[in-house]
Amino acid sequence: MSDLLEYKCPCCGGAVEFSASLQKMKCPYCDSEFDVSVLNQPVEAPKEDKMDWDIQPGGEWKDGETDGMLVYVCKSCGGEIIGDATTAATSCPYCDNPIVMTGQFSGDLRPDYVIPFKLNKEQAKEGLSNYLKDKWLLPKQFKSENKIDEIKGVYVPFWLFDADADVDIEYRGTKVRRWSDSNYNYTETSYYALYRSGVIGFNNVPVDGSTKMADELMESLEPYDFSEAVDFQTAYLAGYLADKYDVNSEQSIERANERIKKSVEEAFYATTSEFGGVVAQNSSIQLSNSKAKYALYPVWMLNTTWQDQKFTFAMNGQTGKFVGNLPMDKKKYWIWFAIIAAIVAAAIMLFAVLFSC
Repeated sequence: MSDLLEYKCPCCGGAVEFSASLQKMKCPYCDSEFDVSVLNQPVEAPKEDKMDWDIQPGGEWKDGETDGMLVYVCKSCGGEIIGDATTAATSCPYCDNPIVMTGQFSGDLRPDYVIPFKLNKEQAKEGLSNYLKDKWLLPKQFKSENKIDEIKGVYVPFWLFDADADVDIEYRGTKVRRWSDSNYNYTETSYYALYRSGVIGFNNVPVDGSTKMADELMESLEPYDFSEAVDFQTAYLAGYLADKYDVNSEQSIERANERIKKSVEEAFYATTSEFGGVVAQNSSIQLSNSKAKYALYPVWMLNTTWQDQKFTFAMNGQTGKFVGNLPMDKKKYWIWFAIIAAIVAAAIMLFAVLFSC
């Protein structure tokens, strides 16, 4: 017994059949018609993503450049913070526990670039006050009773990825046409195979090199304006702390690829807006001219206490963008929920009455 051959419709993916009357292949699902020769043409297997990187970021420290730079280690989270010899006993900017000086800094890559702090400590305090405004689900006492324990300016390590992405994506989409006559309402659905191809350049895709900073938190502080970055000099660290990276460039590649892939998919999907029900079938991303740089970005970390609970906030030290988790007044939340539920219920009842008439 021979195996039954099955051909797939390029438009909807259904099994097509040969029509004796048409002498063509016809899809019984979307009524598309194809010459036999078209379906017999060889189909290239979709390319797999190729997102490899040639990275050699950072450089060597110059003689004497690390003199006076010390390493401090947090007793709680294990984070290593770089400061200068004038840094007094202090606390970890991430978990607020004590950190202790362990010795002279040495051995890691020298950053390529740094974005210097543009905003000072007082502006960070003001940023917290502005952030708490108009948060009506916030407990009333939080604004007055939430006390700032410490504010620290920290340079956070980032790997910045550059690449050109050569992209091919195949979609399936539809267009629907509706009309009526005196007897019937008609709906015609047309199925399309959509192909998109092009090159997108990416510059300075950031991935933070610190496990103590959640990727989502740091990405919520974006964007940074890299046009204001300068060649690294240790003088920019004076008066601030610098986080010592514990995620190297190779370990950051996966996150960079995720961000690039997501941006590519969003950009190409936007070109299919005239179609409905668009679904990606195959995609291929080939990276070229890929490289990475090592940079330090400025962040103000604010640790606060309210009702014996610790809260951590962060502010972009260049732009002032502020992020952080806040407590919620549950009573206010349930009042808000009841109001929304009542509005939705009233709308449903009104809709039902209108369409029953």
